[in-house]
Amino acid sequence: MPPPLSLYVHWPWCVKKCPYCDFNSHESGGGIADDTEAAYLAALIADLEAALPQIWNRPVISVFIGGGTPSLMRAETAEALLTAIRMRLPLHPGAEITLEANPGTAEAAKFAAFRAAGVTRLSIGVQSFDDAKLQALGRIHDSAEAQRAIDMAQRHFERVNLDLMYALPQQTLAEAEADIAAAIRAGVGHISAYHLTLEPNTPFHHAPPPLPDDDLAADMQEMVEARLAAAGFGHYETSAFARAEQQCQHNLNYWTFGDYLGIGAGAHSKLSNHEAIWREARHRNPRAYLAGAARGDFISTRQTIAGADLPGEFMMNALRLNQGFPPALFTERTGLPLAAIEESALAARRAGLLETADGLLRPTLRGRRFLNRLLGCFLA
Repeated sequence: MPPPLSLYVHWPWCVKKCPYCDFNSHESGGGIADDTEAAYLAALIADLEAALPQIWNRPVISVFIGGGTPSLMRAETAEALLTAIRMRLPLHPGAEITLEANPGTAEAAKFAAFRAAGVTRLSIGVQSFDDAKLQALGRIHDSAEAQRAIDMAQRHFERVNLDLMYALPQQTLAEAEADIAAAIRAGVGHISAYHLTLEPNTPFHHAPPPLPDDDLAADMQEMVEARLAAAGFGHYETSAFARAEQQCQHNLNYWTFGDYLGIGAGAHSKLSNHEAIWREARHRNPRAYLAGAARGDFISTRQTIAGADLPGEFMMNALRLNQGFPPALFTERTGLPLAAIEESALAARRAGLLETADGLLRPTLRGRRFLNRLLGCFLA
């Protein structure tokens, strides 16, 4: 029996590229031309149709429209996209459908229309409630816009996530705590809190801003976890915190090594059948993706995951889950016996990075703090 299946849809445009961002996003400046948006929608639908033989008749448990800034798309485009998906895929009853949004006023004005189109969960990229920090991050919204967007989102959506970052340029512990307090006061059910990292090929990597040192950043991480726990948020994944029944089902499918089909510029897929598990990537640049669509050519790379790499692939996902996973899931999702990870798991236990509790294999607190070291135990 194949694992659960999710659908990811990539929207590659933003108004402005942030200096820390290494995602596949491209500045749209004054906006996206009507004919370009229409062509991209047609390409997405054609991409999905071309992929159908790989996932035929498999129910889809979640849809995630990410970017970029998907809330830049016209409401009519979102409705047409979700209609096309429903016509071609058997969506599971109650399937979670997430759309990423920025807090800009123009995007927030479309929230009601996105909900009417079928979006059930909104993820808002706030990053900070401090105007000076937002400016340092190159964001185009301010804290007042963020709060208005959150208020409007909660009028239309029962499930709202806020993305926040900490260890920002010249940020103090008190400033980071003020951001977390503001997110808690907002009353949302899910908060994703990320440590700012300097990714290669970004302006921040080439010209690093003054950042908190490692000790202060660690203090911020501990503060984030403590404040959110006290407010009733469960820390269920490395950077994800949720109230009861508010966990992101789409991301949970990633972390439990489920299957996902990715369509759109630069989208990635992980798919499987009874014979193999493989990964695919679409053409990254929007122009190349649209040119490929005209030829019926969407995929830039496809690679079968070798058996020797499967333990590392599985663990890189599953060990992000703080509560761990049942050992039988490893065999169920990889087709390998538990013996394939026995020696590595023993080494991780001896290092104090891994433990077995309540029938689950999970990272210890030390393993969560030094996750890369823990993952290194399982990489081929």
